[in-house]
Amino acid sequence: MPSLSKRRLLALSLPLPLLAAPLARTAFAQSWPDRPVRIVVPFPAGAGVLDIMARLLAQHLGPALGQQIVIDNRPGAGGTIGADVVAKAPPDGYTVLMGNPSLVVNPFLMARMPYDPMTDFIPLTLVNTAPLLLVAHPSLPANSVKELIALARAKPGELNYGSGGVGSTPFLATELFRSMANIDVTHVPYRGGAPALADLVAGQLSFMIENMPGTLPLVKSGKLKALGVTTAHRAALAPEIPTIAESGLPGYEVVGWNGLFLVKDTPPAIAGRLYEEVAKALRSASVKEQMAALGAEPGGNTPAEFTAFVRAESARWGKIIQDKGIKPE
Repeated sequence: MPSLSKRRLLALSLPLPLLAAPLARTAFAQSWPDRPVRIVVPFPAGAGVLDIMARLLAQHLGPALGQQIVIDNRPGAGGTIGADVVAKAPPDGYTVLMGNPSLVVNPFLMARMPYDPMTDFIPLTLVNTAPLLLVAHPSLPANSVKELIALARAKPGELNYGSGGVGSTPFLATELFRSMANIDVTHVPYRGGAPALADLVAGQLSFMIENMPGTLPLVKSGKLKALGVTTAHRAALAPEIPTIAESGLPGYEVVGWNGLFLVKDTPPAIAGRLYEEVAKALRSASVKEQMAALGAEPGGNTPAEFTAFVRAESARWGKIIQDKGIKPE
């Protein structure tokens, strides 16, 4: 091994850029963040749990990082527009994606993708999981999943449902429901779940599957009726509502999830610092309490665990889409 003096001479003989690059990256990572951090939400403001979780997390991350956390809603094309903004951003830790299943599902539903969700992002951590709720207009002559399926089979093509667009979790959940139940219903896409719910309340739609924060208040006020939750077990927020599996469609299960993703090549030191603060926030009693009120459970798994989860979700939904013959609009 070269002596200390020889190692110094060897270092001095290296080109300046080779010496400067690692030092610059280290210094950059240590000073991060020195300006606001942007979390891109690829769906409209107020569009369900995804947007809510981004804003909830921002409230806690801002003070922890000493910088403002800006929520940047970039809706469109089933979440691909917002995700593409992040994929093409500099890998400096200042642009973060709040993603959901649409990120890994879109490649199976779209002919062309502007990015590769498996290679252009670094999965950081799962933020939360949450059930969705199957709701219908009160005038619909069906008061259970079994009755809804029977009605749809008796009137093929006459019932319709809304969603926040192809690739959104509610769309996937309803398409899986449609396929497993072997029913013919019409999809009406919207730019977000809120306008779809508004049309459902107005009687323009027959039914839909949406997040619980958006649907449960409408159920409690009598504007909609609940037929079932999408998870394998009843939701703690509304234990009186049966699961879809137990009320007419055995084997059905969909769990909504949201997670944080960084641009590929983001320095590990920056990714590590952000993960630390996010995990700390998700462990806090305040965040747990706020999530519980929304029917959600906090995540916080490691980047390695979240990466494995994302790849498993991609494989699972890819197989479902192929086996069930789910097609893009």
